[in-house]
Amino acid sequence: MNLPEHVTLIEVGPRDGLQNEKNEIPTEIKIEFIKSLKNAGFKEMELTSFVSPKWVPQLKDAEEIIRYCTDEHRNIVLTPNEKGVELAKESKCDSVAFFVGVSESFNLKNINRTTKESMASLLPVIRQLKAEEFFVRACISTSFYCPYEGRIHPDDVLTICQQFADAGVDDLSVADTIGMANPLEVFELFSQLKSRFPDVLLTAHFHDTRGMALANIFAALQAGVDRFDTSAGGLGGCPFAPGATGNAATEDVLGMLHALNIKTGINMNQLFKAVELIEPHLAGAIQSKQYHLNKRANAVK
Repeated sequence: MNLPEHVTLIEVGPRDGLQNEKNEIPTEIKIEFIKSLKNAGFKEMELTSFVSPKWVPQLKDAEEIIRYCTDEHRNIVLTPNEKGVELAKESKCDSVAFFVGVSESFNLKNINRTTKESMASLLPVIRQLKAEEFFVRACISTSFYCPYEGRIHPDDVLTICQQFADAGVDDLSVADTIGMANPLEVFELFSQLKSRFPDVLLTAHFHDTRGMALANIFAALQAGVDRFDTSAGGLGGCPFAPGATGNAATEDVLGMLHALNIKTGINMNQLFKAVELIEPHLAGAIQSKQYHLNKRANAVK
């Protein structure tokens, strides 16, 4: 069985997980949440996004989050446009992320641009950031299915990834945005990506819409992937992807990896504490199975 000895989990809960949360979460709670996650052992994390508060009011406190939560590890900030890049530079960030949808329809719904227009504007910015020694991550949405167009052809994903790789990105985060992929599709696409881009970090990003996230992560492991985006508590969703549920829950992924004797450097008990901290401030329920199993076990004691 082809399994890595170590896997890196990139915690995306503070940004991707909270951006669509209906309750307005106080900044100080977000800071505590992030620091608690860092105490669990995460070395890479999406902290926040420099996006207009008009569109994502939950992340209007990005500057304050960055001020109090950056450290020597990789603290990633989503910068959806050139204005976001300017703000990131002013805040002394050194790790930024961009996103683009493979699907034209999804991209138009999301940022009112075609995929081609998005790439034309992003690639020169990425080249400049790399010249300034930034860490750059490219998040590729709708890499398997689109809520408007259906199945996405793998060649279209490879084409966009090639453009990003040629521009010098450090990390390709390839996402099953609406959680419709199956393990066979996952294995085939990531096998191609690993072969095509051996010198670029490759991260898999799954949603658990149909309860397939763990199966898809196992398939990606078999394809040689050793980096995964996960969200504490299974927080998250996408306003432009009807029916999509939260991200793969960090606790559930961690439980599977540890059962497979794969090292992560993450402490599960401290992760539970981080989820306990944020839970009272959420509009919805925590989706993680491991979290609820742990609560029931402690209740029995």
